[in-house]
Amino acid sequence: MGESESSITDDPYAVLQIVLNPDGSLTRPTIFPLSHPRAEAEQPHHVFSKDVPLNPSKKTWIRIFRPHFSTPTTPLPIIIDFHGGGFILHSAASAPLHALLERAARHVPAIFVAVEYRLAPEYRLPAAYDDAIDAVRWVRDQAISDLHRDTWMTPDLADFSRCFLMGSSAGGNIAYHAALRALDLDPPFKIAGLILNEPYFGGEQRTESELKMAQDRILPLNVNDLMWQLALPGGAHRDHEFCNPITPGSHHDRVGSLPPCLVRGYGGDPLVDRQRSLVRMLEGRGVHVLSRFREEGYHAVEFFDPQETPAFLTDVHDFISSVNSGR
Repeated sequence: MGESESSITDDPYAVLQIVLNPDGSLTRPTIFPLSHPRAEAEQPHHVFSKDVPLNPSKKTWIRIFRPHFSTPTTPLPIIIDFHGGGFILHSAASAPLHALLERAARHVPAIFVAVEYRLAPEYRLPAAYDDAIDAVRWVRDQAISDLHRDTWMTPDLADFSRCFLMGSSAGGNIAYHAALRALDLDPPFKIAGLILNEPYFGGEQRTESELKMAQDRILPLNVNDLMWQLALPGGAHRDHEFCNPITPGSHHDRVGSLPPCLVRGYGGDPLVDRQRSLVRMLEGRGVHVLSRFREEGYHAVEFFDPQETPAFLTDVHDFISSVNSGR
């Protein structure tokens, strides 16, 4: 590592290319361009997409991805997806995520609902969890009401008995907490499974993998600390329940009621020890967990290296196929 690279790594704001403004907001870089949804009239495309308002007062919305079927042979599972970015970066419209979900909708196949949630520090946690539950409620309401049902969510297209929550990195954290909160929905709505891809959790005590990879190029330790500092409620530390799932919290007693979980990780990810601890905790509470850890790879590798994407999509496909729909 050269001197200039080392000096940048020492400044987490510079690594993330963000500026903290006097009013507490962030000036964010345009790391990834934004993609527009593909209308049904745009041919030839194998997957159509469109944006739908979620909560106008919060300026949140969802992007729905639907494989190009006039009517599928059987209704498709629904996957509500939460993007990564340490709770502070990126969008449901970020070009790499849009491209990945287009590919996923074809490969699984499934209807994907990508959620544009509010970012920290302007909106600290649990704002993202609240937005996630808004998205779950939106899907639930499509299932129980014909009055304002979206044309892409009709029973002949969408199988509401197979609704999954999925997220990568911070999105995995959001999916986990949204699933816990979904247990209390009234009227209820069953989540069939969780897909936690390299889920982003933390804690005050450093893990071996965090210390070993403190200078990681994707998620160095000081960047990790800064993102939690910006995302957690004011005054909270990294053993807060939003950060550390091992910590008893308001929903901790409901963990055993979670549906089957797929947890994925890589040996080159500083968070891998925490992800393995999450698996042990879930299994200890009686949750059925399918763990897929690969020694090769690093945090968010499937977004940076297209050759790694098929393994991710295969894991998602196989997990969904293995989960009993309850029908």
